Amino acid sequence: MSKLPDFYYFPPFFTIQPVLSTREKQLGQWRELILKYHTDLKIKTLVVHECPLFQNSTIQRNLTPSDIQVVMSDFVSSGHGEWEDPNQKTRCRILWRKPEQLASDVYEWAVKNGFVGSVCTVYELHSGEDVNGMSFQGADEELLRRALGILEDQGKCTMFQGETSSEDGIKFF
Repeated sequence: MSKLPDFYYFPPFFTIQPVLSTREKQLGQWRELILKYHTDLKIKTLVVHECPLFQNSTIQRNLTPSDIQVVMSDFVSSGHGEWEDPNQKTRCRILWRKPEQLASDVYEWAVKNGFVGSVCTVYELHSGEDVNGMSFQGADEELLRRALGILEDQGKCTMFQGETSSEDGIKFF
C-alpha cells in the first residue's frame, strides 16, 4: 500500500463515533482500510495486537482495545474476515475476496484462458504464471478451496486428489 488515505490522519478516526450514521461511515472506512492494506501487501492473517493500522504515530493516536474489538467485529460480520481463534479473537483470516466472488473470478479466468475442458492444479491456480495479477493469486489455500467447492456445487468444475494437496486437480466444465 503506497499511501494511507487522508482519513487515517484525522484524529477522530481513532475513536469510535457515538452518532450511528457517523459510526457506520467510520466502520466502513476501517473495513476498506484493513482489506486494502492486507490485500495490497498479500497478508493473509491480521494479528490483532500486531496490526500497525490500529496506531498512528504521526498524529499520536491509536484505537483502544475495546474500539479494536468493535472494528474487528464489524469487519468479520461484513464477511471480509474470519476468526482463526473464535474464542480468543486474536487472529483474523483476511478474505481478500469473499468465496463467492473468488469462485466467479476463478471461473471467469478459466473461461478466458481456455481452461474449460482442461485440468490444472491448485498450485497453478494459487501460484502459476497464468494467474499473475488475478484476485486469487496467492490467496489463502483454504479460501481458494472453498471457492472451488462453490464452483463444484454449481457444476462448473470437479476436483480430484493428487499426491499432495498442491497437486490436487481441477477440471473446469
